[in-house]
Amino acid sequence: MGDRVIRVRRLIGIGLAGTAMVAAVSLIPALPAAAAPLHGAGGHGTYLALGDSVAFGYVPPNAVPAPDYFDASSFVGYPEDVAQALHIPVANASCPGETTASFYIPGAQSNGCENAPGSSVGYRTDFPLHVKYAGTQMLYALKYLATHRNTRLVTINIGANDVFLCQETTADACASPAELQAVLKKIEVNLTVIYTLIRDVARYHGPLVALTYYSLSYSDPTQVAGTEALNSAIASVTEKFGGKVADGFAAFEGPSAAFGGSPCAAGLLIKLPDGTCNIHPSPAGHQLLAQAIEDVI
Repeated sequence: MGDRVIRVRRLIGIGLAGTAMVAAVSLIPALPAAAAPLHGAGGHGTYLALGDSVAFGYVPPNAVPAPDYFDASSFVGYPEDVAQALHIPVANASCPGETTASFYIPGAQSNGCENAPGSSVGYRTDFPLHVKYAGTQMLYALKYLATHRNTRLVTINIGANDVFLCQETTADACASPAELQAVLKKIEVNLTVIYTLIRDVARYHGPLVALTYYSLSYSDPTQVAGTEALNSAIASVTEKFGGKVADGFAAFEGPSAAFGGSPCAAGLLIKLPDGTCNIHPSPAGHQLLAQAIEDVI
């Protein structure tokens, strides 16, 4: 692994990103030898989905019908829609509450994946994910790509929980431009590490697609500006690594326009019994996000 550390350091250079990369690689054990191409269900290729609760297909407990958290297959997100459209199996490694740091750093602060602010427990400490793994989502991805050389697609959506953490842990709810810029910089640094590990350690050079986030209100300038800033940070790093950007923001914007800019009223978010909406996509919303990914591949 030593030669990979040296090579990656040269790729990233000196600075915060380089330091984060060296630390990340040092935490990764030797990867398994590459497996022979799969036959049967995966013979025509496989799909690896990475990310947070949006990719997971999370449904809140107060939704009707209530979700079964002990049956991960009952949660269906855009990765399952994409896999069906491409006719290939998907390994959905996403974890609700994952941050760009907890994605690859063991024990890093998440927003409910393995831990939460003020708590040492999270979703995956109590409930199963779509795929079972120990360690970080990054480690699972590297092992998966090493043993599935016929992977046709990798998608990722991550970064929103970094902003949510800032909102939850600062006195002004991350309202300061300086605080937001600091979070966006951390996202860029962490995504640089994540993508470099995928491209240069796992040696995956196939299609890599980052899905950007939709706005919870297209009529609220503050909400739109914040979402666009987050998406811009994600897109800029993704494109540097030859990845493509699926426009989740635009996917919801058009249909929401007919409802005053509200994705809730447009039926794209999960409706709750009190008439409001949860922040997570409805089945119709997931289909639009899947289409955004399909449009760029």
